[in-house]
Amino acid sequence: MERKIIRIDAALCNGCGLCVDACHEGAIGMVDGKAVLLRDDYCDGLGDCLPTCPTGAISFEVRKAAPFDAEAVKAHMAARAAQKAKQAEEPAAGDSQLRNFPVQLRLVAPNAAFLNDADLLVAADCAAYTHGDFHRQFMKDKVTLIGCPKLDEANYAAKLALLLRENDIRSLTLARMQVPCCGGLERAARQAVDACGKDIPFEVITLSTTGEVVK
Repeated sequence: MERKIIRIDAALCNGCGLCVDACHEGAIGMVDGKAVLLRDDYCDGLGDCLPTCPTGAISFEVRKAAPFDAEAVKAHMAARAAQKAKQAEEPAAGDSQLRNFPVQLRLVAPNAAFLNDADLLVAADCAAYTHGDFHRQFMKDKVTLIGCPKLDEANYAAKLALLLRENDIRSLTLARMQVPCCGGLERAARQAVDACGKDIPFEVITLSTTGEVVK
């Protein structure tokens, strides 16, 4: 059928994207930095997008086009809304997931407010440097503490047991390296869980020196 439908002049489009937001049917999208009509049946031909274009790249034309499909638009907009919601829930790689400071296990006070009702991640100093997406994969929604039993003169078992006893810790995750010295960090965490007098879920994640999860 022939009907009135929008036309986008790519030569005039400056890629501002204002028309994408103005189109209530989701008929316009950005491809390679230019606005394009995604599907004929998404366009109702009313032209809400026209006055938003600062360069005059959008106009009407009458041509053969699929009829406007309200049901297809409804499904399209629902899928777009679901995708936006998913993106909002999942932070992009590179966004910091650190929720607390200090992060050094030795420096954290037993009564630090961020420890209450927390999922606790204890990580070896080296761990975050080996895994490229450490923040998003392991630190998201957790309180993160770091340490190295080889370099630090500290009784990690005693300190961790104190933190677990004095706070409502929901879970404890240990991120260690697949190297011998990290065995001391795992032993300290296991001793702390045994000594705290609470039933706290405990998980160990081991990373190779190239950042792969090995167990």
